[in-house]
Amino acid sequence: MSISQLDAEALRQSLEQLAGRHAIHQWDLGASCSDDTSVQVDRGEAKQMKAAQRSAITVRAWNGDGLVGITSTSDLSAEGLERALVGASEASAFGNPDDTPAFSPLATAALQPLDQPLHEPVNILQLLDTLKDAERQLLGRHAAIETVPYNGLAQRRSQRLYLNSAGASRQQAMTTASLYLYARAEERGRKPRSAGAVRLAYGAGDLDIAGCIDEAAERTISHLDYAPITTGRYTCVFSPEAFLDLIGAFSSLFNARAVLDGVSLSSRESLGQQLAAPCLNLHDNGLHPGNIGAASFDGEGTPTRRLTLLEGGVLRQFLHSEATARAFGVAPTGHAGMGAKVSVGPDYFEVGPAGTAAGSGGAVGLDQTLHQGPLVLIDSLSALHAGVKASQGSFSLPFDGWLMHNGQRVSIEAATVAGDIRTVLSQLIGFEGEAKVTPDGVCPQVWVEGLSITGEA
Repeated sequence: MSISQLDAEALRQSLEQLAGRHAIHQWDLGASCSDDTSVQVDRGEAKQMKAAQRSAITVRAWNGDGLVGITSTSDLSAEGLERALVGASEASAFGNPDDTPAFSPLATAALQPLDQPLHEPVNILQLLDTLKDAERQLLGRHAAIETVPYNGLAQRRSQRLYLNSAGASRQQAMTTASLYLYARAEERGRKPRSAGAVRLAYGAGDLDIAGCIDEAAERTISHLDYAPITTGRYTCVFSPEAFLDLIGAFSSLFNARAVLDGVSLSSRESLGQQLAAPCLNLHDNGLHPGNIGAASFDGEGTPTRRLTLLEGGVLRQFLHSEATARAFGVAPTGHAGMGAKVSVGPDYFEVGPAGTAAGSGGAVGLDQTLHQGPLVLIDSLSALHAGVKASQGSFSLPFDGWLMHNGQRVSIEAATVAGDIRTVLSQLIGFEGEAKVTPDGVCPQVWVEGLSITGEA
């Protein structure tokens, strides 16, 4: 069965018949299918052209003792579904009695409609020509830009659904497109410098290609004139992308699953406590209009919604699945995956000053002129998987950025920023500029004082 044939009601009827035949009284199914097309180029020639059709189906079944079994398949035929359903039922005998997920009580609640226009896919040769032209324009922006080693233009048409034996029936279709350009510049006797940009849209024809080229060129060129930085403590200004990356790396702070598993810095008692500076609001809002590819429901069928995590720096709520919400005595929040042990994760962060609507895009105010001494502008963080110890709160991350002093901005040759996420949140002193919509969330520039910067030896 292809993506264009994926029909929730027909699938439900088939599963109900199969479940009745095998005396399986409680089951659910999550499925996602996609048609993907992508291209990459290298110096004006095609490097890779790829098209793929993907499908992933997860089936769970509960036995009379309330234990759950789970199977995965890519076969949506009647025979494939039957094998998956029977396999899940047989696996339930080995289910973990200490972790028994149930149906979300909100799996049949009304969904908030999303404005997600569907676009017809563009011919792969047209994608290739578009990316070749983008590469050519980027290479022409500066003599030092010699290559664009990492690039890609992709489009996807996808569909996802959730069904269960209690009557839940969710279905969502969407189209998305993405462009990524990462340039490399090099001058004689100088180290290579690199930077990139990304753009997302609902269709390839809506991508801001010119803006992506401009941003990649501007950021790359701005790092050509570099100098070393003296090791010490500095007030740092995080770009929206860098701060969102840092918050995302420590999202276990807000994850109820991590709290219950004992791998979060937070605990049950953390709710209501001051976690960050009073100027900080943080929401998770998968429904934000800037979230291209937003899901209207999670892996358990719970509707996606805007959730307050930090309000005036105070921890207000955790991200929940059905199981973690049941353990905390609250409602699921729409942040679950699907599995025998259900995962929990954030959707789309909104960062902003307390007392305003986070993610509103309005200017927020911290007057640079009041700051005395050098500033470190952190543009992008690297090695997040290797340099972050989420359960301990510590990080040590290479970054690209600039030293700002006496009105001059000079790219930093090589440096690492290190600290503790709790210190970062407590020493946050304000925000600056328009809140920027990025692929990971909405955020203005964020000022944090007293971070340790180590320059290249």
